Amino acid sequence: MTQADKKKRSTRKVKMIPSPVVIRVQAILQKEMVREFLAELMSTFVMMVFGLGSVAHMVLGENFGSFLGVNLGFGFGVAIGVHVAGKVSGAHMNAAVTFTNCALGHLPWKKFPVYVLGQFVGSFLAAASIYGIFYAAIMNYSGGNLTVTGPVATANIFATYLPEYMTLWRGFLDEVFVTGMLQLCLLAITDKRNNPALPGTQAVVIGILIVVIGVSLGMNTGYAINPSRDLPPRFFTFIAGWGTEVFRDKNWWWVPVVAPLLGAYLGGIIYVVFIGSTIPREPQILENPVEYEDHRTPVLPKTMPHQTVNSSRASVSVSLDNRTPVQPVPPLSDNIQVQQF
Repeated sequence: MTQADKKKRSTRKVKMIPSPVVIRVQAILQKEMVREFLAELMSTFVMMVFGLGSVAHMVLGENFGSFLGVNLGFGFGVAIGVHVAGKVSGAHMNAAVTFTNCALGHLPWKKFPVYVLGQFVGSFLAAASIYGIFYAAIMNYSGGNLTVTGPVATANIFATYLPEYMTLWRGFLDEVFVTGMLQLCLLAITDKRNNPALPGTQAVVIGILIVVIGVSLGMNTGYAINPSRDLPPRFFTFIAGWGTEVFRDKNWWWVPVVAPLLGAYLGGIIYVVFIGSTIPREPQILENPVEYEDHRTPVLPKTMPHQTVNSSRASVSVSLDNRTPVQPVPPLSDNIQVQQF
């Protein structure tokens, strides 16, 4: 081997050593909060890209989309999002679900802003991506005039708006009810003490739940049921050219933020009170009864002299001369119930 080849090999070895910047970045990415933030960002981004894309097909394409297609887009978008981040953060993808998990004690409150920030960033980036992908179609459909209402309105691709027949407070109650149904069913699907979805099928079942909610309860308000689904894309349309009308139209913008929080919390409380608290707890059993029998305290023979029985609980009195050594009782394992003794 020539000297030049040796120098090349040594140079390659030096390049393979990670720099301090790379090491620092890797250390940051290994932190739990950072991983959960990125997981919520990516899962929400995936859900919103598929969901908003299906809405764009329904609004912009005469023969390419339908309301059923929107429900399928959001439903399977949620299912794929669960696969993306389910093992890292739980793939909430919904600020109302995160709020309820914190309120019920399933998630520390310190993680609430981390989860919500990740969801908001992912949703905003998804709206920007859909705008870029469908830019030509949006301009062709609207004639270059970006409007919130009217026959060529396109703001509804990104956020929900009330139809003419709905009032503000009817829409508020609708969002509370639909989000409550969502949260109640989510707890039923994931409650291991009840009748949860089979392992590996949770994502599909949750996706089917979203589709069912859409086709049965989605007509009145567009079933936002998620502050992370509605507010970030609405803010994007505000800065992308639709203007302040996205917040002024019927003053609806705050309802998809507040109503889902209230609805999800009520749905969670209803499940815990009426279902979760009534599920009987299974008694714990011995892991190895035979092994336990071998370690019980030996019973003294009845023929032993000077033995007197004081009570039905077999209290034993033994003379000092004829006393039989007794093995100490081993500590009870955690899974043995006291009442069994």
